[in-house]
Amino acid sequence: MAKTTIDHATLARLAEADLLRAAQLVGQAGGWALSVKFGVAERLLSAQRTGKVRLFRKLETAVEYLRGLGIVRFEVDSAGYNAEVAKAARQRPDRAEALRKVHGSAHDKRFREAVKKLLEETG
Repeated sequence: MAKTTIDHATLARLAEADLLRAAQLVGQAGGWALSVKFGVAERLLSAQRTGKVRLFRKLETAVEYLRGLGIVRFEVDSAGYNAEVAKAARQRPDRAEALRKVHGSAHDKRFREAVKKLLEETG
């Protein structure tokens, strides 16, 4: 996929003007890329901040994005999609557990000291 990219604003204008000939969600290792054809050009949707090809992690998110642009007919090419890689990309370690490991012992010590001091003061 060595196609150049198109940004959201340009894609929205093309869709509004009914100038798109085709749209296709193309499966990748980490999700779904959106390829659009207009005139003789074919472009991939770029991510807003990075300018790199935007990957939708979930097919449903890509479908809703297209529907929001008024694009209700499109192709899906799942040949390159890898569900295991996409699933691994969505998983995050338990943040609470990670924070406990980093800050837990110091916080626990301060909490115990505060409770002990409060108990000594009140009784």
